[in-house]
Amino acid sequence: MMRLCSIASGSSGNCVYVGTENTHLLVDAGISGRRIENGLKEFHTAPDQLSGVFVTHEHSDHIQGLGVLSRRYHLPIYGTKETLDSLTKAPGIGKIDESLFCPVVPDQPLEVGDIRVNPFSIPHDAANPVCYTFESGGHKLGMATDLGTYDGYIIEKLSGSEILYLEANHDVNMLMAGAYPYALKQRILGRRGHLSNDSCAGLICELLHEGLQSIALAHLSRENNYAELAYETVRCEVEGHVCGMACPAICVAGRDVPTGIAALA
Repeated sequence: MMRLCSIASGSSGNCVYVGTENTHLLVDAGISGRRIENGLKEFHTAPDQLSGVFVTHEHSDHIQGLGVLSRRYHLPIYGTKETLDSLTKAPGIGKIDESLFCPVVPDQPLEVGDIRVNPFSIPHDAANPVCYTFESGGHKLGMATDLGTYDGYIIEKLSGSEILYLEANHDVNMLMAGAYPYALKQRILGRRGHLSNDSCAGLICELLHEGLQSIALAHLSRENNYAELAYETVRCEVEGHVCGMACPAICVAGRDVPTGIAALA
């Protein structure tokens, strides 16, 4: 069985659990170590069972708790060389034992326990950022957050996923009417920024297939989105494109509370 569970999701911090009965992984550690430990316990996993942390990029909402976890549990840390180099200079996470660093290369899969991890490049304003797909026992989970746009390459990497965890960061109208400075609005809307609700819906429609069971909407902005708005925007678009297929279940990953997304037997 494969599971995907969100411990925290949003502009204020991100951490996701992906695992099987034998292998337990985190993607990002952007909240406190204590919150990560408590979130894992909700999913009946002890922190010392973890086989590693896969980091997407070095922004603080993805690495805040990484130093504490690595020191406390001596966890391998996976990321691109550029991301790992950035961790050594990141403020606020403290000293990390660089012997724990495990560089990954986009498009070069690796095996951790019984999970095959596939890193792939994403367009974001960070040092060589990646997202990941995870495969085990004939099942596939796909994750993509913190990307300003998508293209055929990203669609190809995520295709065939039975569970999708995708960014629906903002509603464009809320962002444009909101109080953010113009430069920040342009960064978010840019090709290396974040996916809007509408863009997320469009990506999902490109990925629809008979085996897609569950979709989690992730990394919502606190200021420029609402869970209900993201959900309804995506649901309406997806239901209009299923073309006789069963509509996959759609949920919004909780910002401050753990959310069990789905399991594949």
